[in-house]
Amino acid sequence: MSMPFYVAPEQVMKDRADFARKNVGRGRPLVASVFDAGILLCAENPSKNLHKISEIYDRIAFGGVGKYSEYDQLRQAGVRHADTKGYMYSREDVDARSLANAYAQTLHQVFTHEMKPLEVEILVAEVGTDPTADRLFRIRYDGFVTDEEGSTVLGGDADTIAERFQPDPPAGLDLDAAVGVAVKALAGPERTLGAKELEAAVLSRTDERRAFRRIEDDELTGLLG
Repeated sequence: MSMPFYVAPEQVMKDRADFARKNVGRGRPLVASVFDAGILLCAENPSKNLHKISEIYDRIAFGGVGKYSEYDQLRQAGVRHADTKGYMYSREDVDARSLANAYAQTLHQVFTHEMKPLEVEILVAEVGTDPTADRLFRIRYDGFVTDEEGSTVLGGDADTIAERFQPDPPAGLDLDAAVGVAVKALAGPERTLGAKELEAAVLSRTDERRAFRRIEDDELTGLLG
């Protein structure tokens, strides 16, 4: 009788993490940063139909990098989760922290129990009535959650792009300047990114119930100019 092939659990986890990390790193990056009037989300994305940035609920946005089909399924699940909770309880009970925890549990469950982990890294952002109430939660393929302060980067070359934010912290900037800092960080010193290569949206710090707004091509071109 042949013996079953044995792989140490530690090696299995390492192989899964390496697989997911490598494929997420190939994805085009996404940045999010707090500015004076809300939260800016900006991604390198030439497609006008396959969105990396979307609305989840009234004041909550979603961002994803990696395998589109997988993070879009997570986006849809998040919308259903938020709608159900808001309907059963109250709209004020839907917040980014609980949604990030739900995503973390799902990603961790897949990472530990399925053969292939999800090749994604996602962001849950919530705008508050003032900058101290803004929330940026970055969730990795293995379910690890990071509560980011001020700005965060997902996807390829995340560490390098994050370093470019350091000389120009975006927290006190207006939208025009915040877009400039974000695009400069995404492009780096050797490239130039135009409006057709970018996707951008804001969560506006207003009294209106729905805070999410896409920055369309003409407006984005004007901000870049």
